[in-house]
Amino acid sequence: MTRVLLAVVLAVTVLGAAPPSYAAGRGVQPVPVPKDGRAVDTSHPDHVVGRGTARSCTSAAVVRAVRAGGVITFDCGPDPVTIRMTRTAKVLNESRRVVIDGGGLVTLDGGGKRRILYQDTCDRRQHWTTSHCDDQPFPQLVVQHLTLAHGNATGQHEEGGGGGAILARGGRLKIVDSRFLGNSCDRRGPDLGGAAVRVFDQHRDQPVYVVGSEFRGGRCSNGAALSSIRVSWRVLNSTFVGNRAIGHGANPARSGTPGGGSGGAIYLDGNRFTLDLGGTLIRSNVANEGGGAVFFVSNDRTGTMRVRHSTLERNVSRGFETQGLPGIFFLGARRPSVTDSVVR
Repeated sequence: MTRVLLAVVLAVTVLGAAPPSYAAGRGVQPVPVPKDGRAVDTSHPDHVVGRGTARSCTSAAVVRAVRAGGVITFDCGPDPVTIRMTRTAKVLNESRRVVIDGGGLVTLDGGGKRRILYQDTCDRRQHWTTSHCDDQPFPQLVVQHLTLAHGNATGQHEEGGGGGAILARGGRLKIVDSRFLGNSCDRRGPDLGGAAVRVFDQHRDQPVYVVGSEFRGGRCSNGAALSSIRVSWRVLNSTFVGNRAIGHGANPARSGTPGGGSGGAIYLDGNRFTLDLGGTLIRSNVANEGGGAVFFVSNDRTGTMRVRHSTLERNVSRGFETQGLPGIFFLGARRPSVTDSVVR
């Protein structure tokens, strides 16, 4: 299904049609998307980046719009456009909601030099925060119909590092019909990760939705697409291909090593959290240590994972993985539930 058709399906859903059922991965059966995971209606934006031409769509305009908050769309002309980000766009904590909708035509490109988007409810530099900042309900950040490419969080160690394209802590994060290409973060370290997306805590432990999205070519010590601490995920109808966890020495780091190398595509750590993989393709990802596809460690063994209508194949774990689950290293409450899926 083309990206244009995906956008149409999601737009129709917002207007009240049946839940969408679409897949990003060839040969993978899609699963329905619940209301909370669908795209947001952006037909009445608060801010429009651009004035009808590609030249009018600038990094400065994106940074201003994200700082102002609300619903953000783009008017950069009829053709696809790449906006070279010269600064990281940062969400202010006073914002109730920040929706960035690229309309399927816009790429925000970090140039391999900087993180693209940043939200942290515990960062006082972003203004209002509280003693329970990890559980603040706002801001709610939604990224949809957008490409984020060549973001780089190397050396950016807020919250432990990671998040080449997006770092988010607190509030809520949702990603719909978006592409993450060639993002990166530090090459070594035992518990940092998320070449594309790094997340800490969500309001009332609600899950991060990743729907109809694609992650390719990520490089980081751990979690070369997604990484989180104490966060649940619903990853639906999405694709992960060619991502690499390039650290060495695992976590905790073996003596004489810098640590890292786990979770070729996804790296999750914490206590009570969940991972739901539905209608998703994870193929040809590599971990120098454990979990070529998924590294999942629930420290108190309460976390759970399910795989449904998905294909996980040819994911390489060069160090270790759970017996009988190729490409997965799992420590949790019980063995992952695998239904109508291929894991090989």
